[in-house]
Amino acid sequence: MQQIHIYPIGTPGQKWTQKEVQQWHESRNIQRSYKDEVLSKMDEINDSFERVQYGELDYSSGPYPLFGFKSKQWNSKNPTVLVTGGVHGYETSGVQGALLFLKETASQYQSDFNFIIAPCVSPWGYEIINRWNPKAIDPNRSFVENSPAPESALVMQFVKDLGVEIFAHIDLHETTDSDEEEFRPALAARDGLECFEGSIPDGFYTVGDTENPCEEMQTAIIASVEKVTHIAPADPDGTIIGSKVVQHGVINYPLEKLGLCAGFSKAKYTTTTEVYPDSAKATVEECNRAQVAAITGMLDYLKEL
Repeated sequence: MQQIHIYPIGTPGQKWTQKEVQQWHESRNIQRSYKDEVLSKMDEINDSFERVQYGELDYSSGPYPLFGFKSKQWNSKNPTVLVTGGVHGYETSGVQGALLFLKETASQYQSDFNFIIAPCVSPWGYEIINRWNPKAIDPNRSFVENSPAPESALVMQFVKDLGVEIFAHIDLHETTDSDEEEFRPALAARDGLECFEGSIPDGFYTVGDTENPCEEMQTAIIASVEKVTHIAPADPDGTIIGSKVVQHGVINYPLEKLGLCAGFSKAKYTTTTEVYPDSAKATVEECNRAQVAAITGMLDYLKEL
């Protein structure tokens, strides 16, 4: 029998009001530094990329300046690739992997692609180590018109203002033990629902778009990542986090319908990565490198089209 999780904030079965949202917000604490762990690393990016401040989040523990990078030598004949990380700020390797790619690898592909890279979309979430923003809104369900999450709205505007067609978009994420321990129970409590015990996949997987799954590209990404870390097996029912496994290490979601980041760009090729940092089989460095391998796996595939 599945265990029901009870969250310590709110009344079971009742949606949160502003009172519970405020109670939740006040219970959050800063656990690490966006300035020290993210902004300082941006200073190490080589000058082949232009650093652009595209906004600022004016939160009580902030302000949080938001930065993206774009290829300085822009070639209008090259396809444009968008890389986003830290939409869920607590998913560390998404942020650090994007920065690592910028620092060490991206320049190797600049003759073939233009890049737009937003390494840390949700810096408050990064510092608090949380999925939501201070208003208990999930940025990765908020990539919609008139978005309720400024994190989502600002990065969408940044990309829109560049006025270019996005050929491919990879959004870097993690699935962690805290999803089951904290974030799913919190979501159910916020929405007045029951939360039943689930499972966390041990390994890397990707989420393609139900409407445009890009099967061959997903295969190439899995093959690239498999050189760095292990791929999540399907559960006994043939699913990963409740979704049907369509090929080794790949599931699909309707990205745009759900307001997910990888769907807003309307790119021809899209994917979302999911790394498992709590695995006994993977180190922090391997998780960061897995994100880089996912990006390069995608790029190597696209180069051959």
